[in-house]
Amino acid sequence: MDLPQPEPGPGEVLVRLSAAGVNPIDWKIADGNFGDAMPAVFPLVMGSDGAGEVAAVGTGVRRFTVGDPVFGQFQRVERGGGSYADFAVAAEASLAPAARSVTYATSAALPTAGMTAYNLVEETRVSEGRRVLIVGATGGVGTFATQLAAGRGAEVIATARPAMAELMRNLGAAETVDHTAGPVAERVLADHPDGVDVLIDLISGPAEFSEMTRIVRDGGTAVSTIGSADADDLTEHNLRGFNFVNRPSPQLLEILAGHVDAGRLTVLVGSEVSLEEAPEALTASRTGRARGKTVLAI
Repeated sequence: MDLPQPEPGPGEVLVRLSAAGVNPIDWKIADGNFGDAMPAVFPLVMGSDGAGEVAAVGTGVRRFTVGDPVFGQFQRVERGGGSYADFAVAAEASLAPAARSVTYATSAALPTAGMTAYNLVEETRVSEGRRVLIVGATGGVGTFATQLAAGRGAEVIATARPAMAELMRNLGAAETVDHTAGPVAERVLADHPDGVDVLIDLISGPAEFSEMTRIVRDGGTAVSTIGSADADDLTEHNLRGFNFVNRPSPQLLEILAGHVDAGRLTVLVGSEVSLEEAPEALTASRTGRARGKTVLAI
């Protein structure tokens, strides 16, 4: 689809994109899952995450100049804009300087999943010595959350198929549990009768999430990223639980880029395909069996 090159307005930045990251929210927007809560303008360019070089800046922009390498979030459904394009406009506050030590493709895989993982670890108060179970650990958010939690000294148990177990341990997991070999809760309790302090569940529906919370210790924390937590039920069982809502910021993007440059965070790009293959990439994302992040080369 050929569209006119967008122009940056006040407080906006035009970026010549080199890569775009694929996220589940992309296909959820395409499927109209958000309805009137996220009204869209058509034609609609898909894609939240991207990285590239500043091509122009609008009035009032202070943090960037033409030629700066940047990464961040570009999806603006109310204006039809997104990152699956050669050029995209983003608010200045949605961007940060790209990490210096990695490619644009790697930076494009970082914004949404990285900020989600960082905020999850923050809001569940993960700290040294706490045992954390991450369900759905091999996807984009899960691989980041595993590293960030382990980096704080937590004992991380990550769900992973046998083929991914070594990779997850290399990312910081103390152990893995094969979710295809039987109920995860039973398998974790068999090895840890005293349970876990924190449950970060990225994939389970309400019934499965409720079952998973029985392994969380009294007074522990359980969080769902897909709206499966019943706060009242968790309170009755003396658990701190909630449905996670992400809060992105340019400061957080800068923190993540700093972690990458310092070698404290590995961005696992599972697949890099052409922009023309975006429909197939979104279809693969729908399966929920991602191994790391998928990136579109532009």
